[in-house]
Amino acid sequence: MNSLSIFGTSSDSGKSTLTFVIAKILQEHGLSVVPFKAQNVSNNSKVCEDGSEIGIAQYFQAQVVNIEPSYHMNPVLLKIEGNGRSQIIVDGKVLKTTTPRQYYKEIDALKPIVKKNFEYLQSKYDVVVAEGAGSPVELNLMDKDLANTYVATTFNTKIILVADIEKGGVFASIYGTYALLSEQLKKNVIGVVINKFRGDLSLFEEGIQIIEERFNLPVLGVVPYIPFNLGFEDSASLMNYSQVKSNPKLKIAVIKFPKMSNYNDIEPLIANDQVYVDFISGAANLEVYDLVILPGTKSTITDLKWLKKTGLFVALKKRGKAIYGICGGYQMMFDLIVDDKKVENSCEEKESGFGFIEDEIYFQEEKVLKNTSYNILGFEVIGFEIHNGVSKKQQLFYEKDNIKGSFIHGIFDNDNFTNSYFKSLNENYQDFNFQSYKKDKIKSFVDEISERLDVTRILNSVS
Repeated sequence: MNSLSIFGTSSDSGKSTLTFVIAKILQEHGLSVVPFKAQNVSNNSKVCEDGSEIGIAQYFQAQVVNIEPSYHMNPVLLKIEGNGRSQIIVDGKVLKTTTPRQYYKEIDALKPIVKKNFEYLQSKYDVVVAEGAGSPVELNLMDKDLANTYVATTFNTKIILVADIEKGGVFASIYGTYALLSEQLKKNVIGVVINKFRGDLSLFEEGIQIIEERFNLPVLGVVPYIPFNLGFEDSASLMNYSQVKSNPKLKIAVIKFPKMSNYNDIEPLIANDQVYVDFISGAANLEVYDLVILPGTKSTITDLKWLKKTGLFVALKKRGKAIYGICGGYQMMFDLIVDDKKVENSCEEKESGFGFIEDEIYFQEEKVLKNTSYNILGFEVIGFEIHNGVSKKQQLFYEKDNIKGSFIHGIFDNDNFTNSYFKSLNENYQDFNFQSYKKDKIKSFVDEISERLDVTRILNSVS
């Protein structure tokens, strides 16, 4: 059978979303399917049960089709640390930290790794649905493009183009992308999906005719803009989240660090109609919020210094209401953070924290990667750890007065903990079942989009 590549005509066109939707549709028609992304650039990652680290989008896509996530689905992951440094994760483990220039110089060494993992998945599943990255026709980078052209050319995949009409210029983006593809890839394009359409779909009927007749490209569907608010891959996706909440019980501020990571920790809050979430990126009156969350960060000391420059550090230090710290945000709650091995910084660094916890954090070279169940804060929760900073006293979590926190990501996915915590902040808060919400949301989303797609043509392309 043929595998599929999902190419976008631009970044944030909806490739990740269409990947899991099409994978689920194929699965519902009796095929075994697996998601794949050769190379991902994201600070939003998750730990698999085998202790490997992959991009959150591939983890989420695997969950949608009910298969165990593994590093095979995302063999190369780049995490941007800032100051021209990126951490390279290969086969789920940290390989090294390097510069973009050096990474591209060594890109050919990664091609056999991508090939090995794709072939492994091909041997296990009927169809690999391979998500591309950015645009597949960045002409100066074509020979370095692992996620798009390398996979599609090497494995002769059928190709679906995804175009974001919301950005404008949809015709130029489709025509330009298609025209710049190699002849081999052009022959494998089965059609284009117009994504994020707002308004009356009948108004685009002439647009469909133009694309099909003038560009000679089948339109596989016009997909309306549908707020989803799950599986955030990056900050661009996060800022597209939608909240329409008439009578929230809680107002929560999330400090949007410049190097914020693991945005998915906030998904259960955005999904909850009783909770209104604000992302704070500058001086603000934090006392109007019931809870302030210090989320994860890829550069803890850098973001701690940013807090001090903005004045938020002083405001948080004085705050008498609830504060919750997650991973990097949790580490900021300690007396001192020390990076004497230059793990997250280009030179030795240390910075005083909030002093809520009488202990120090030291960065170690080996990253802690765990996905398991934990007994913390009075509850058994499922979550994962992904950090280099460790407490001298090995404090996995902390709780005193208005201060709570832990190294654990995914804490708010646990309904037992979240409902109890939020009721302590407002006695009128009612239980919310995020796990049921997530399951129902995915099903309704896939069902609605599948009605807009030419499923027959997609099925025929892989058979």
